Amino acid sequence: MQIEILGPLRVSSQGVLIDIPGEKLRAIVATLALSPGVTVSTSDLLDELWGERPPRSAVNSLQGHIARLRRALVTQSGEEEMRHVIKTSGSGYMLALSPRDVDASRFVADVKLAGRKSATEPMEAIALLTRALGAWRGPALLDTGHGMICRTAAAHLEETRLMARELMIDARLALGAHHETIPELEQLMSRHPLRERLCEQLMLALYRSGRQAEAISTFHRVRHRLSTELGLEPGPGLRNTLAEILRQEESLLHEAS
Repeated sequence: MQIEILGPLRVSSQGVLIDIPGEKLRAIVATLALSPGVTVSTSDLLDELWGERPPRSAVNSLQGHIARLRRALVTQSGEEEMRHVIKTSGSGYMLALSPRDVDASRFVADVKLAGRKSATEPMEAIALLTRALGAWRGPALLDTGHGMICRTAAAHLEETRLMARELMIDARLALGAHHETIPELEQLMSRHPLRERLCEQLMLALYRSGRQAEAISTFHRVRHRLSTELGLEPGPGLRNTLAEILRQEESLLHEAS
């Protein structure tokens, strides 16, 4: 069975899509899919489905939802063994799948591996990140309710997605694609104007493209916003990038061989 949560929930078995009817059933699948092979406690599932004040019948209702979910998996897949994908385990329930069966787990693993390769093996990093970012079909956990577990996970996945784009830009800059990355960086900066890593990358791309004055003005623009909106000064990474540009450090022009 494959579960996809990088967008609307999608469940399939042997290429056959399985409809998970109802928001609460989708929330159960998504919550379990965030930790495949790990027991999620009944109390956490109750909080996810009903919040801090579940009804008195919530435990029985959860059991009923689990039974409906198992029936849906068996009926739509035509595979009796699918009944055992959702296991009762200790004080909760577990999704008996490997992390490789869940798109979000594969995505995070690919991004972590790309992070270790972006500086030394940029082409391999680009291949990993292209696959990772290509798995997204929309906002993470789009139709799985409003519980805290899914909302927190969605925010974390979206942050990792942005980090993946930053790693992709690192790898492309290492390969000398300065001009090509500038439009994408400017677009990302318009959506994340206080993101210092993006600012560093844009400054580097501009500098390598012979646009030193624009690289310096980018720093001052972000510094002003950090000061007026957050009361903060730029971090050491951004300050060091400015200093290296002002000194016209030769190391700024180094690319992957």
